[in-house]
Amino acid sequence: MFEPSSRYHAVPTTTRTLADGRTVTHLRRRFLPQPEELTGVGEHVVAAGDRLDRIAARRYGDPEQSWRIADANRAMRPDELTAVAGRRLRITLPAEASAAAGGGAPAA
Repeated sequence: MFEPSSRYHAVPTTTRTLADGRTVTHLRRRFLPQPEELTGVGEHVVAAGDRLDRIAARRYGDPEQSWRIADANRAMRPDELTAVAGRRLRITLPAEASAAAGGGAPAA
């Protein structure tokens, strides 16, 4: 249903039958990974004017991977991650790669 690079790729679906007989398929809840369980591969120091999509493009080669940075830094509001210059953002492997690598390794 979703591309392998999507945050929803591994989220299971559920099917429900509505009162009128229609069947609706939807995603189950996505549980966020614990940042300390993600393998750190670096950090980014926020500069004035930085945007999360541009940081993701530079670090992951894909601006749509900005959600990985949000997950790694416990961001409920991703725009806040770049609001203050000088903030250090953790850059991590994806959760599935972190699990395979033993997770939680310090940033390089």
